[in-house]
Amino acid sequence: MKLENEEHNNAFFCAINGIKSAIKTERNLKFDIFVAIVIIACGFLFRICLFEWLICILSIGVMLFAELMNTAIEAVVDLYTREKNRQAGIAKDISAGAVLVLSVNVAVVGIIIFVPKVYNIIIK
Repeated sequence: MKLENEEHNNAFFCAINGIKSAIKTERNLKFDIFVAIVIIACGFLFRICLFEWLICILSIGVMLFAELMNTAIEAVVDLYTREKNRQAGIAKDISAGAVLVLSVNVAVVGIIIFVPKVYNIIIK
């Protein structure tokens, strides 16, 4: 029983180390974390409702997940080859494209939630 618990703890600490490593090395992930903090601060400032909180938290989580997956895919491709390789480039480009699609989606969600609140403050 103790061995299973140690394996779970090890898996948890490996995951935390992976996140730390990505934060140290990935500029885009640092930016995404900064934006997440701004979104959370705006959520408190504008007193968004529970449903809007759920959408914001889900959007932040999915965005960070996508950025971490993109980082992992790039690392695996780099293990495969450091030389110019068409297929490796395509894999990296598609992974980055997936993050871009999600980024646009999350930005639209943010606009839908926060622009009306800013507008109401300006109008009142």
